Amino acid sequence: MLDWEEKRRLIQIVHLYYIEDCTQEQISKKVGLSRSLISKLLQKARDFGLVEVNIKDEEFRTVQLEYQLEKKYNLKDVVVVSTSGLTSEMLKKAVGNAGGYYLSKNLKDVKRIGISWGSTLSELVKEYSFEQKEEVQVIPLVGGLGTKHVEFHSNQLAYELSKKLNGTCSYLYTPAIVKTKELRDRLVLMKDIATVLEEGKNVDVALISVGNPYTNSTMRTLGYIQEDDLQQLHEMGAVGDIASRFFDQDGEAVNHPLNERVIGLSLEQLKQINMVIAVVVGTEKVEGLASALKGEYIDVLILDEKAALKLIKA
Repeated sequence: MLDWEEKRRLIQIVHLYYIEDCTQEQISKKVGLSRSLISKLLQKARDFGLVEVNIKDEEFRTVQLEYQLEKKYNLKDVVVVSTSGLTSEMLKKAVGNAGGYYLSKNLKDVKRIGISWGSTLSELVKEYSFEQKEEVQVIPLVGGLGTKHVEFHSNQLAYELSKKLNGTCSYLYTPAIVKTKELRDRLVLMKDIATVLEEGKNVDVALISVGNPYTNSTMRTLGYIQEDDLQQLHEMGAVGDIASRFFDQDGEAVNHPLNERVIGLSLEQLKQINMVIAVVVGTEKVEGLASALKGEYIDVLILDEKAALKLIKA
């Protein structure tokens, strides 16, 4: 226990430090004690509960979640976007903006950026600020042809992002999923397609998202998967998809014909890329996201707060 005199001295030092905003050096001169002792007395005041530090900014919650997720899933970095006061549409823009900002701040020595497809990555590209990065090339990681929701397709996203960077881009002139495995095998041997696929394997940074094939699925919206496909995928234990590749709860590719008809990087090839940044919005994506993390496909994760809270418990 503290005696009266000691407690009074501690409160005097605490008042000078926290209320009067004095430095430890200034306090040292005022009370006639060494600076090192002032530091120890400030810590003692906290230890005895005379001082409580409360961080009131709502961003503190998200920072805590970032550290927890980074540690739990052994990630290089995590960015959690607060959901407070945001509609679903506003939230997707906010997460897209966070993803674009993160990418912009981590482009040192980056010459090639790979990009997948989907509505979340579309928001990232829309929110990205214009820069002068003429040396950067953007490469689609999966085929991107079609007439529905062209703004979500990988070729379009590669083009739009390259414009924002004032760089260049490649095009993968094929749908993400073709009708048969035989057609896929023929197409990937074509020089123009094979060249872009090879470029995709050698990007410095990959931008991806994680999909839920059963809820709010862009692949379903675009007609790549049908009801019978969903039934089969469910029976095979598929929980998510990355760049049109379906995987199970262990993060392993499922043995479904759809995976054999994709023109784009495989999950194993994705894993070899130095930095894979996943941008994810929505709690319905969490089961697939947790499995993708188990499969070690992701290095940096950018997501919304509600999804982060659910992922902590996954």
